[in-house]
Amino acid sequence: MNGSWLPLLRAEVDRLRWRRAVLLLVLGAVVVTAFTFTVTAWDTRPVSDEEVAEVRQTTYVVSEIDQCTAHPRRYLGPRARGLDADEAARTCEELVLGWYSGRPTLDVASELGNGFIACTVFVVLLLLLMGATFAGHDWSTGSMSNQLLYETRRTRVWLAKALVVGVAGLVVSAVLLGALWGGLLLLASSRDLPVPDAVVADGWAQVARTAVAAALATLLGFALAMLFRSTVATIAVLFALAVSTGGLVAAAGLFSESSRWDPVTNIAALVEGSASYYVDEGLDRECYTSYGEVRGRLPGCDPERTVGAVQGGLYTGLGVVVVGAASVLVHRRRDV
Repeated sequence: MNGSWLPLLRAEVDRLRWRRAVLLLVLGAVVVTAFTFTVTAWDTRPVSDEEVAEVRQTTYVVSEIDQCTAHPRRYLGPRARGLDADEAARTCEELVLGWYSGRPTLDVASELGNGFIACTVFVVLLLLLMGATFAGHDWSTGSMSNQLLYETRRTRVWLAKALVVGVAGLVVSAVLLGALWGGLLLLASSRDLPVPDAVVADGWAQVARTAVAAALATLLGFALAMLFRSTVATIAVLFALAVSTGGLVAAAGLFSESSRWDPVTNIAALVEGSASYYVDEGLDRECYTSYGEVRGRLPGCDPERTVGAVQGGLYTGLGVVVVGAASVLVHRRRDV
């Protein structure tokens, strides 16, 4: 048995690289990322002259333009003042054609909270399954017993697997989401749409935070699969936790601000930089009306609270560490 970590890590890298289910999950993440970019680019594409001409010929558009030209103040409001007949007709035509032929302009900043987040959710879930599949396959095929014959120190085996799959989750998510964000920036540049430097920096920061979240998700899937020795059982447990965790925290009554400890709130804070939640208890009596409504404008009565990225990261990381510790303990003591 070699005392070095390097042969063990190389073996785990090869095992991860050639596992078919892992490759399919990574391919799925690639497809989701490419699909998100393609749909965003297509839905926000500029309107061509041919499309405008086609819309211009439709009966209802012609009628709408005529109505606007006949009654410019009704359509244009204050803009109609000082316009002669030709200017009013031209303005009406631009207005009506914009209604019927326009598409939303690419807004890179809004994409961070819309399409980018949707893609993030799918990528993170696929990487979580990658971690679970990587470990679950060893148990379902019985290859774990052979691996422990080569390296009898179980903790080393667990840590080597965790390191490899965690780094893989970090790298895959960083590459894919970085490519998506970079692609959106290039798309905006090609269309001469200005993007503030602050938005660019926020996007790259979100990519980095999401990569950390993806690595933690991958490790969580791996740790649970090593704990339960089954990919299917891991998926079932994760589904049950996703459905019930927030309700269990609230039902326990341990925290007045139950949403603060909701996993969804903290994961959102880690990914997006911050997340808001609302408290129903703990406010002064003066903060409530006679009907029980909150007077949010009074000092100290605002029910909205914010969780930062560091707080969300610590919460999420601590949860993964707890599950990982239990997984290592069971792996050390349980018969193979």
